[in-house]
Amino acid sequence: MDLRKKLGKALARAVSDFKMIAEGDRILCAVSGGKDSYAMHALLVELARRAPVDFTVLALNIDQGQPNYPAHRLRDYMRDAGHEFLMVSEDTYSIVTDKIPAGKTYCSLCSRLRRGILYRLAGELGCTKIALGHHRDDAITTLMLNLVFAGQLKAMPPKLVSDDGKHVVIRPLIYCAEDDLAAFAAEQAFPILPCDLCGSQENLQRKAVSRLLADLEQRAPGARRSMLAALRNVRPSHLLDQGLWSRLGLEVAREDPSSAGPFAFDDDAVDDEPRPIPPERLVRTP
Repeated sequence: MDLRKKLGKALARAVSDFKMIAEGDRILCAVSGGKDSYAMHALLVELARRAPVDFTVLALNIDQGQPNYPAHRLRDYMRDAGHEFLMVSEDTYSIVTDKIPAGKTYCSLCSRLRRGILYRLAGELGCTKIALGHHRDDAITTLMLNLVFAGQLKAMPPKLVSDDGKHVVIRPLIYCAEDDLAAFAAEQAFPILPCDLCGSQENLQRKAVSRLLADLEQRAPGARRSMLAALRNVRPSHLLDQGLWSRLGLEVAREDPSSAGPFAFDDDAVDDEPRPIPPERLVRTP
C-alpha cells in the first residue's frame, strides 16, 4: 500500500470512529510548516473531495515572530497549489523568550498562546472545527509522560471541546505513525519550516521519552502499535481509580480472558511468560 493511501485510510478511520467532521463543517487546519501539519492538510483536502459529507478546509499558519522565519516558503507552496490559506502574524516569540527563564522549556506557554490565537481566529473566520497535527506517536508519548511524571493515565483525546464550549478540536492523524508521516513529507517534498522555539530545545522531557520509545521499539518491534491498541482497548475494572469504579458502579473486577490483547498475563504472576491468544481475538490497529 502506498503512503498516501495508507495514511489517508488511517485518517479517514479516525474521522469516522470519533465523528470528527459533520456536514457543512469549515475546518481550520493549523499548519505550522512541519511535516505533520503539511501531511494533515494534504490528506484533509483529499478527503474533502471524496467524503460523503460536504466540508471545507482553511489552512492557517501563525507567524510567531521567530527571527529569519521563512514564511514565504509556506505562502508560495499554498499559492502554487491553489489552497485556501491565511497567514497571521502574532509575536508570541518575544513573549515566550521574555517570560521563560533561560534553560527552561518553552512548550507549555507557547502552546497555550497558539491555542488562544487559534480559538479567536476560528470564531472570527466562522470555522466549526480546529484540526491539529498530533499523531499516534504524540499520543503515546503523552501517555508515557503522564505515567512517569504526572501520575495520570491520560493521553491525547482525538476530539475535545474548549473550556468555554465554543470550539471543537480534532486530531485526524491520531492513528498515523510518525515514521509514515515523515516518509510521506519527504516523498511530497513539502517545504519544511524550522522551529526556533520548542524544536530547538534538546532537553525536553518529551524528546527524552521519544528516545525511550524508539529504544523500546528496537527491542520489541511493534511496541508503539501495541500501545495505540491499548489506548483503544481499555479495561476500567483493572485500573485502580476509585472514582472511576464508583462512576461505573463497580464493586469487584471479574476475570475476562477474552478481553486480553495480543498477550495475556496472569493477574498474580506478572513475571510469567505471556500466553498467546487466538488471532481472532486480536485488536486490529492501523
